[in-house]
Amino acid sequence: MPPHVSVRDVNRTFGQRENPLRVLDGVCLDIEAGSICLVVGASGSGKSTLLNVIGGLDRPDAGTITIGGHTITGFDDRRLTRFRRDEVGFVFQFYNLIPNLTVRENVAVCAQLVRDPHDIDALLADLDMADQAHKFPAQLSGGQQQRCAIARALVKRSRLLLCDEPTGALDYATSGRLLAVLERVNQRLGTTIVIVTHNAALAGMAHQVVEIRDGRIVRDEANPTPSAAADLEW
Repeated sequence: MPPHVSVRDVNRTFGQRENPLRVLDGVCLDIEAGSICLVVGASGSGKSTLLNVIGGLDRPDAGTITIGGHTITGFDDRRLTRFRRDEVGFVFQFYNLIPNLTVRENVAVCAQLVRDPHDIDALLADLDMADQAHKFPAQLSGGQQQRCAIARALVKRSRLLLCDEPTGALDYATSGRLLAVLERVNQRLGTTIVIVTHNAALAGMAHQVVEIRDGRIVRDEANPTPSAAADLEW
């Protein structure tokens, strides 16, 4: 079976022509369908830029990216927007919830984007958020807000979930519970999950661990027996 995500010889440079900054430098990466991939690296290593080009939020300067058999680097803007809407869910560190909408309404906004969304109430129940459905973001804890953001990303039946530092604003105990939720999503829905983090301690829960340094992949290891998130040492 071909990988769900295939990145080939991808470069991305920022800055002026006279003083360019190469953030991604010939990156090659395969991520299997239905797996959890952890991308680790120091701040400024290029890991978030890699996540953005995989998700179609940014375009590489060179190279190809294939997601689910579709080479998205050849898409025009309209088709790329449709791809993001239909195939990819994004979970960011700072949630980006709409403050004047309830949890259920925040999720419903994304459900309206696709023809066959998940049942919102069933999804919230699966993420232990059913009793928070009618609360507003300001009434939630940080972990609950992040679970709302995950529900919003998954309601579209996204086959690929991209998480940028999802535990960065959470304490250790809440981070552990959130990672257990992501693990459950992976196991129950078969969602391919890519998690970008600076915290290498999370590597034990992933099927694949990728380390990026100065825009290059310096480690790409398979983990045949990932630990349960609940069993990680915090």
